[in-house]
Amino acid sequence: MMKKKIMSASKASLVLLLCQMVSALDVPLDLSQPPTITQQSPKDYIVDPRENIVIQCEAKGKPPPSFSWTRNGTHFDIDKDAQVTMKPNSGTLVINIMNGGKAEAYEGVYQCTARNERGAAISNNIVIRPSRSPLWTKEKLEPNQVREGDSLVLHCRPPVGLPPPIIFWMDNAFQRLPQSERVSQGLNGDLYFSNVQPEDTREDYICYARFNHTQTIQQKQPISVKVFSMDSLNDTIAANLSDTDIYGAKPVTERQPVLLTPTGSTSTKVELRGNVLLLECIAAGLPTPVIRWIKEGGELPANRTFFENFKKTLKIVDVSEADSGNYKCIARNTLGSAHHVISVTVKAAPYWITAPRNLVLSPGEDGTLICRANGNPKPDISWLANGVPIAIAPEDPSRKVDGDTIIFSQVQERSSAVYQCNASNEYGYLLANAFVNVLAEPPRILTAANKLYQVIADSPALLDCAYFGSPKPEIEWFKGVKGSILRGNEYVFHDNGTLEIPVAQKDSSGTYTCVARNELGKIQNEVQLEVKDPTMIIKQPEYKVIQRYGQVSFECIIKHDSTLLPTVIWLKDNGELPGDERFLVGKDNLTIMNVTDKDDGTYTCIVNTTLDSVSASAVLTVVARPNPPFDLELTGQLERSVELSWVPGDENNSPITNFVIEYEDGLHEPGVWHHQTEVPGTQTTVQLKLSPYVNYSFRVIAVNEIGRSQPSEPSEQYLTKSANPDENPSNVQGIGSEPDNLVITWESLTGFQSNGPGLQYKVSWRQKDVDDEWTSVIVANVSKYIVSGTPTFVPYEIKVQALNDLGYAPEPSEVIGHSGEDLPMVAPGNVQVHVINSTLAKVHWDTVPLKTVRGHLQGYKVYYWKVQSLSRRSKRHVEKKILTFRGNKTFGMLPGLEPYSSYKLNVRVVNGKGEGPASPDKVFKTPEGVPSSPSFLKITNPTLDSLTLEWGSPTHPNGVLTSYILKFQPINNTHELGPLVEIRIPANESSLILKNLNYSTRYKFYFNAQTSVGSGSQITEEAVTIMDEAGFLRPAVGAGKGYSEILFATSPVMHTVRPTFYKVQPLYPRIRNVTTAAAETYANISWEYEGPDHVNFYVEYGVAGSKEDWKKEIVNGSRSFFVLKGLTPGTAYKVRVGAEGLSGFRSSEDVFETGPAMASRQVDIATQGWFIGLMCAVALLILILLIVCFIRRNKGGKYPVKEKEDAHADPEIQPMKEDDGTFGEYSDAEDHKPLKKGSRTPSDRTVKKEDSDDSLVDYGEGVNGQFNEDGSFIGQYSGKKEKEPAEGNESSEAPSPVNAMNSFV
Repeated sequence: MMKKKIMSASKASLVLLLCQMVSALDVPLDLSQPPTITQQSPKDYIVDPRENIVIQCEAKGKPPPSFSWTRNGTHFDIDKDAQVTMKPNSGTLVINIMNGGKAEAYEGVYQCTARNERGAAISNNIVIRPSRSPLWTKEKLEPNQVREGDSLVLHCRPPVGLPPPIIFWMDNAFQRLPQSERVSQGLNGDLYFSNVQPEDTREDYICYARFNHTQTIQQKQPISVKVFSMDSLNDTIAANLSDTDIYGAKPVTERQPVLLTPTGSTSTKVELRGNVLLLECIAAGLPTPVIRWIKEGGELPANRTFFENFKKTLKIVDVSEADSGNYKCIARNTLGSAHHVISVTVKAAPYWITAPRNLVLSPGEDGTLICRANGNPKPDISWLANGVPIAIAPEDPSRKVDGDTIIFSQVQERSSAVYQCNASNEYGYLLANAFVNVLAEPPRILTAANKLYQVIADSPALLDCAYFGSPKPEIEWFKGVKGSILRGNEYVFHDNGTLEIPVAQKDSSGTYTCVARNELGKIQNEVQLEVKDPTMIIKQPEYKVIQRYGQVSFECIIKHDSTLLPTVIWLKDNGELPGDERFLVGKDNLTIMNVTDKDDGTYTCIVNTTLDSVSASAVLTVVARPNPPFDLELTGQLERSVELSWVPGDENNSPITNFVIEYEDGLHEPGVWHHQTEVPGTQTTVQLKLSPYVNYSFRVIAVNEIGRSQPSEPSEQYLTKSANPDENPSNVQGIGSEPDNLVITWESLTGFQSNGPGLQYKVSWRQKDVDDEWTSVIVANVSKYIVSGTPTFVPYEIKVQALNDLGYAPEPSEVIGHSGEDLPMVAPGNVQVHVINSTLAKVHWDTVPLKTVRGHLQGYKVYYWKVQSLSRRSKRHVEKKILTFRGNKTFGMLPGLEPYSSYKLNVRVVNGKGEGPASPDKVFKTPEGVPSSPSFLKITNPTLDSLTLEWGSPTHPNGVLTSYILKFQPINNTHELGPLVEIRIPANESSLILKNLNYSTRYKFYFNAQTSVGSGSQITEEAVTIMDEAGFLRPAVGAGKGYSEILFATSPVMHTVRPTFYKVQPLYPRIRNVTTAAAETYANISWEYEGPDHVNFYVEYGVAGSKEDWKKEIVNGSRSFFVLKGLTPGTAYKVRVGAEGLSGFRSSEDVFETGPAMASRQVDIATQGWFIGLMCAVALLILILLIVCFIRRNKGGKYPVKEKEDAHADPEIQPMKEDDGTFGEYSDAEDHKPLKKGSRTPSDRTVKKEDSDDSLVDYGEGVNGQFNEDGSFIGQYSGKKEKEPAEGNESSEAPSPVNAMNSFV
């Protein structure tokens, strides 16, 4: 809920304008004028008889008026009464009562007259009456004895006081007596009982009268009421009458309504216009009647009608003649109704239609005084001149009386006087003074010069120009010093001189000039107008729903004129915020901590400036889990059901969605509550199904969106009757634990399920398929029974039946069990092994006879182990592997065998007891396979034209090695691959020297081992020959592309390939070696990249350990560095680098920490003397060097050859380090891209993985896999995929300058 209101100062100005218009003819006090009464006491003046009486009469005039008084129509000579004084320069009388005077002596009607040379003004007739608070007359009060259900009226009859007292009823403890529709106080002070109840019996019904004027309270004698109930009356009668007498009071009888007040069917009521109309109806009856009000032939006036005293009193405020009519009250109960009609007549004391106003005229002018009033009956109008009836007042030829109007013509200065108009009827009178003042005065402006007016844009602006003059001056307005007269619809000119700009804009600001002129002169005045921007709430508080004990914040962001100073006030429910430290008022928000239910309500932000006010409101709803239900009641108790009802607790602003009913079994599980059922949140009763022999207690939990309430208090307990068990034990099983027994088990019934005391179990069994009788036994407090002496593993029929002291449960169902198992007797026979390939074999066996299994056949286990490797002829520790094949399988697959090895296996049958004997060991061998990759490949001793290769034999040769295969090819700096060269190397070699290679050239090597089966996995490596320091030109690569003959340390077989280069994409793109150098607020990130050209990089980073999304920064171009800025000092960050367009391709994460924030100690070194001196020295040194170079050049000096070469060398070729002969660090100043690797394997040398026809369903479960019940393989079976030459291991060699030179850029 939001409201917004704007109240500018213009509203106050409008009120001021009205006042000015009314008093526009006020004469400045420095000019002659007749008296004007400014203050007087009320017409009906009730005074405290213990205090001095002050009768006020103040007046103004020029010259200052003198004062006189009349009392009861005759002159009151105050000089003759020592108790009466008149205040200096005033007509106010002070009657001294506190020093011996008596207020009663000064009762009467007083009137004040203020007089000067220009006339006389008179006050109202002021009736002085001292207040009275008389004591209660003593009376003997008889006790009220009344029968239950009858009506009763306790009369108060307070003493007559002035003013009338306020009546209320209390007891001896000064506690107000409770009132209701049944018992209430009438307008006359009496206490009415529509019907009495036994609880109304008491002896201290006391009526009190409070006289506010004298601040006294009078007390009536206590009234005693005794109510006789029907039961007590019958007992009394029975004790005094014989058995044969008819006795017994009638029971309390219900009665239809009867009006106690007012009596009869009709009444009348007269009320005066403007007063409050009070109509009352109080009725007796049983049940207590309800009162309803209607107006015959019309509607009760809206917004002015109120019901009080439990609708027994009709209240209409500010009544008018239109409220006259017949008002009917209707009292109704279940037996009937009664009504009463009150005829209301609204009369009216006189009230003004047009009151006479002061008249200022210049000599020779005309004017009128008008006095018009209305009333019911119509008031009489009479005129007085200077306090004397005009009929006997001195003659004035300039005036003429015409009823309610006096007409003045050609007035002269002697025509000045004060006229009184009196309008009166039987209900009161009105008296008004209005003077005629004849003056000749030039204009004067009463508004202060250069007055500043400030208003809000788009609101009215009222510029005041209060004036006086006689004759009445004409007023004109100008804008600016030399502006033209203001006219048109955009301005409103008021009679009192005020200029109104209905809708002021910013351009309305400026200087305005008011000019007043009459025939006697002219005067002007300037005022200033400033139009301000309105104050606005640009972010209003919003409706909030918050859980109890949470935190909530309301925003109130404002925009205002820069010259106005706003103040922000927060209200709660239109009142001040609670004085609680939980309420935090910020600059533009209100925060409430630890919200409670009391914080629920409307919060209003009010922004005030000196010119306007805006506000916005929002509702805060505090929600919480519901309060627990209460008043649980059990009804309709039956053997197997009961009805539970409850009263919901407060839902705490979140509707209750459902109720959860729980029960406690106090007989079997005291203190443990179980779920019974759930019902919708609109339901407060439920029929619950019950079980026998349970001592129930129930509780209810209310649930809303916030959560569950606390449980209600438990209901009363209800113990159900016992009965036969309804159900039998579940999960009955028969499984032997020994070969000669049968163990029967079951899940016992709970006490809740027992349905009665003495719970036992009847256990029965017999051998299946044998004509045996059932054998039974009854047990208690157990859930297992063991039958001994049974044959091994034979089926039995079993059943378990529950019973208690009342009888048996229904007949149970039968289950089949088996006596105990024993180990299998024989091993599987005819075990055969079929070797499928070097890693897979298939084993067959014959099933064993079922009788020899002696139990449930679970499957077969195959034990197999490696005896030795045929290639190494070395035995090792035997590690047996086991595969289990479920069910009655006769074969299985043995995966994961090692090639070229000798194995043994045996097979065993398995039942529930264990494994049977093993079959004889079966020996089988696996054939050769392809070897694993060589254990390592190292390239050392690079020279200008040779490289040394060293390698290690495969970890798993998987057969007899026949040779090694080496392939290599050059790579130029555009990622083109040269011809592939292949070399076969004897198996007994472990190193090789390649000679006659091109200098400063990168080569990629592919290396693998071979057996008679084929080639194994390859590894790859890259290396570079050393560049020529003597500056020899490299041979070109291309057609005749200049491959020189390559010599080897061994005598390999050479395979030449057509010297063609292939444009390939480098494989395995990667970003590695991400490094960071961090400062306080920034970090330098660098990395190395290997992969395709023209890749756009991005850097992602975030706070380490945070779950926030990564922040992403795009790297400009394809640089391999980036600067992260705007970091927080002393914070740990995570960072990673990625490449656009390569899905999911990014580096691993790196973590760095920025430096701690340090206090800045920097100074502007450009202003330091030492820095200026240093710069001057550097400039001087450069100048000297330039001069030396110029002299050497003119002398024909030459540089050494080495310097020339260095100066003209290819900028991408870096020199060796002089100290150790290694390559210097390479850096590409343009791209900063690291070394990239890549190759492509020729199509005729691709290595393919072997095909296999094996089915996975033949693999067993064990170390390497699992099988399902039919023996199929469930696990994972995969072989290593042979890699192509281009997919080998990447070089671990660190990048060198020459590598970088030959890498892709």
